[in-house]
Parts: sequence; C-alpha cells; structure tokens
Amino acid sequence: MKCYVYRSRKQDEMYLFLKDKEDFSPVPPELMPHFVNPVFVFELELTPRRKLARADVNTVMQCLESQGFYLQVPPPRTALA
Repeated sequence: MKCYVYRSRKQDEMYLFLKDKEDFSPVPPELMPHFVNPVFVFELELTPRRKLARADVNTVMQCLESQGFYLQVPPPRTALA
C-alpha cells in the first residue's frame, strides 16, 4: 500500500500519512491548523513486514484504509533528572 507523508511546519515531529497524495479532505478540520503549508517528506510503500520508527505499520495501514489518514504525534518529552 502506498502512502504519502507530510511534516507539520508548526509542530516538531508531527507527521501526517495520507492514502492519496495531496488529498487532505479526510483529515478532520481541527487537525488542519497543524498542517498549514505542510512539507511533503516522501512516498512510502507499506507492507505488513515493514518497520516504522514510531508507529505500528499495521495500525497505520488500517487507519489509511478506514479513514484515509494517520497522524503521528511527537513522542512524550521526558524530564531530565
């Protein structure tokens, strides 16, 4: 399954995976302020065996099929002792 990954200019480490290139119509309006002028990062071929850095590939694929997008949020910040 192909997907298209965009980076938020407003939020570090926030990425939006889309099922269709440049089709932001499935994305809820409340998320779009984070993706004003999004940066296209790359096209990605997803398969059940593919490893992703911060997401489960099966979850991403399921979200793309069911809602047309997947939102990857930044990891929680840890306090330095």
